[in-house]
Amino acid sequence: MPIDGKGYQVMRLGRKRNFGHKRLITYLQSLGERFSTEHKSKVLFGDLGLPRGGPMMSGHRSHQIGLDADIWFWHPQFKKDRPLTKRERENLSAVSMTKPGRAEINPKTFGDRQIRLLKTAATSDEVDRIFVHAAIKKALCEKAANEPWISKVRPWYGHNYHFHVRLKCDPGNKACKNSEPVPAGNGCDETLAWWFTDEAKAKLLEAMSQKRVELPVLPEACAEVIKG
Repeated sequence: MPIDGKGYQVMRLGRKRNFGHKRLITYLQSLGERFSTEHKSKVLFGDLGLPRGGPMMSGHRSHQIGLDADIWFWHPQFKKDRPLTKRERENLSAVSMTKPGRAEINPKTFGDRQIRLLKTAATSDEVDRIFVHAAIKKALCEKAANEPWISKVRPWYGHNYHFHVRLKCDPGNKACKNSEPVPAGNGCDETLAWWFTDEAKAKLLEAMSQKRVELPVLPEACAEVIKG
């Protein structure tokens, strides 16, 4: 992924995670151009994948096949609409859309701009689903429940600083398996309510307590890439 383009910049260059399938690169470039043209605002891209794909030692359990990307919601530095320096791109932190320690939207950081960005990202036919914090999904349900694109936006742990886009597999590619289809409806039902229960909080604490990193068993096809 080129680190600069019309309407976007790639963050955390030192991590070398700006690699992905050509469809993902095209999608992101189109998203940056479209959003900047329609809304006069740049987009910040975070992690895509490693140079040869596969699992990362830290930070993700997905992002392995070149079809996933993290997109920052916003950074105040872009209020002046100037390019970030390389130093800023390495050191500036993303901004949380939720209140500290609470599963509630922070109205000071989350608003119409973030909703427009999610809508622009989700309306592409390439997109399988988008992961956001449950509080963000709840906010979408309150403001855009009747818009068909929000059915692609689904709650997942974390994702209050950025959202995660996952593209569909190429038709006919047997080595790529899509996730289970997005459930029918807009997702503003009891499945969303579960994310605010004690059970959901307990599962989050359990996941956070697991410090050991276990790499998955890789498919045989990966051996050819590694040896190459």
